[in-house]
Amino acid sequence: MQVQRVVLNSRPGKNGEPVPENFRLEAINLKPDLSDGEVLVRTIYLSVDPYMRCRMNEDTGADYLTPWQLSECVDGGGVGLVEASSCSTYIKGDVVTSFNWPWQTHAVMKGSGLQKVDPQMVDGHLSHFLGVVGITGLTALLGVREKGHVTKGANQTMVVSGAAGACGSLAGQIGRLDGCTRVVGICGTDEKCKALVEDLGFSASINYRHGDVSARLKESCPDGIDVYFDNVGGAISDAVMEQMNKGGNVILCGQISQYNKDVPYPPPLSEKMQEVLQNKNITRERFMVLNYMSKAEAALFELSQWVKSAQIKVLETVVNGIENMGVAFCSMMKGGNIGKQIVKVSE
Repeated sequence: MQVQRVVLNSRPGKNGEPVPENFRLEAINLKPDLSDGEVLVRTIYLSVDPYMRCRMNEDTGADYLTPWQLSECVDGGGVGLVEASSCSTYIKGDVVTSFNWPWQTHAVMKGSGLQKVDPQMVDGHLSHFLGVVGITGLTALLGVREKGHVTKGANQTMVVSGAAGACGSLAGQIGRLDGCTRVVGICGTDEKCKALVEDLGFSASINYRHGDVSARLKESCPDGIDVYFDNVGGAISDAVMEQMNKGGNVILCGQISQYNKDVPYPPPLSEKMQEVLQNKNITRERFMVLNYMSKAEAALFELSQWVKSAQIKVLETVVNGIENMGVAFCSMMKGGNIGKQIVKVSE
């Protein structure tokens, strides 16, 4: 059986931006003979995400992430269909997902590394298992709940950076649903700003490429900032943290502005910013969703209910074809996506 797969062709330079040529499409022959416990899957959707930039380095800088190996098949979040099974847990036709799905059109996988999912949870939108009813949704919901300390009736203001991305677009909506009276999103295009306010119900949005972010924050957050969901790091985050109220909370989810640089994760703050946090007693804790998986089942159910009842709106940018994985990944790293960046591999 001939299948197509994507391998890591080269690594970006140490402080380099990834390019599509870092990936290579290959055709290989797959023997569909299954050993005990294995299944043959057809890939339907694959996910590209910012954390993958770290996996392109020889050293990911994170003990929970393994680097991708040169000339070997790349992997990440995926969802697909069981086409044959030698594993008692799965039958042909089951929809399954995994964090370590190979970037292949078909693959033989160990059943133990897969999770069966119910298409009814997402009203048949299988790509949502890689986003809102998957690890991205969990990161947004549990990040807000575990580190945001949002209190209904407390008149809190939340700011989200990377607000039109997969996680940020959900985090802002969850902040609003959980009781924030103002939710302000920061993103990089006027089109994204419009989507945040008109489609997702954000109170206001700021395009960081236009004008003074600090001045725009003052206008949008007249009572200061209580909760900051940080997806970007760098100068934008410094501007937000300077306007935070005493006792505020920073949810340190990602630092995409720093991922192409050779710095530790999370990158160290300047002395000035450390003083700001200390003087105002602001909590800034790294959030690792994998530490909260005991809460995942209930959280995924809640996310599913919110999507079905249209209390959460889902934005996706979908690219067709496994041959476009590298293009989709590099576009996402430059902010070319609105919402979750997905690649559709088959029907």
